[in-house]
Amino acid sequence: MAIRITKDKLESIDIEFVFQGVLSGYTSGGAQPATVNTIDKFPFAADANATDVGDLTQSRQNSSGQSSTENGYTSGGSSPARNTIDKFPFAIDANATDVGDLTVGRYGTAGHNSQTFGYVSGGNYPNLNIIDKFPFATDANATDVGNLTQGRLTPTGQSSQTFGYTSGGRSLPTVNTIDKFSFAADANATDVGDLTVGRYGAAGQSSTVSGYNSGGSPLTNIIDKFPFATDANATDVGDLTQQRASLTGQSAVTSGYSSGGNVPSIYNIIDKFPFAADTNATDVGDLTTAKFRLAGQQA
Repeated sequence: MAIRITKDKLESIDIEFVFQGVLSGYTSGGAQPATVNTIDKFPFAADANATDVGDLTQSRQNSSGQSSTENGYTSGGSSPARNTIDKFPFAIDANATDVGDLTVGRYGTAGHNSQTFGYVSGGNYPNLNIIDKFPFATDANATDVGNLTQGRLTPTGQSSQTFGYTSGGRSLPTVNTIDKFSFAADANATDVGDLTVGRYGAAGQSSTVSGYNSGGSPLTNIIDKFPFATDANATDVGDLTQQRASLTGQSAVTSGYSSGGNVPSIYNIIDKFPFAADTNATDVGDLTTAKFRLAGQQA
């Protein structure tokens, strides 16, 4: 809620929640191949390299990332399988603090967020279908609020204004399913479409109108896009600069970013592609070190 000053009175007005960041993209944790606790930050306003701005409370890989308007969150991960929810501030460069636990320790999850809650879906062997939710307003443990249509490892997360999406993942075999679950009510997900090809370990991005799934394994550089307004299959709208898996995504207002990844090498690449046009990504910077299986956030 914000205040508008008019000639005669003060009025309260609603400010629409925006998932996309306006200042910076972040990566947290990952492997080099040794597991790390580093928090990297890179600017959205200019194409530039990332800087190391803090540490997680513990080294971890295969975590998922969530973003409130004030903080970044890194949830779960391995190894061993962790239930920790870490929080770090966007306003200053600082280390993370442990602010809660997932309902079960797990890794290879997808991350989502509404205006007021972070969500964690899927993960682990045996593959889990759990959807966890934790609040941004207070430091608290997560609660189990629903199930995906199938258990899956290393799916990709996207977020609209009103729904979380979980796309792809490894469920023996690899799946192309796009699941959708509501932010307004705690409920199970429904299957609303398919990716162009089944994949896992991809990066997720979200514009105001579409979800994106980029890279992944079986090894690909494809950028898929699917609409939020209707339940529909994804279309192939471009390519990353390099085929790679186990990367992570960030979302600015006008562009999506894909960071890090591996196979055949370990990469420090930060790719950027526009939301306004369907086109290939460009390499716009480097992480502080090459790493994969990392989580992504945006401010």
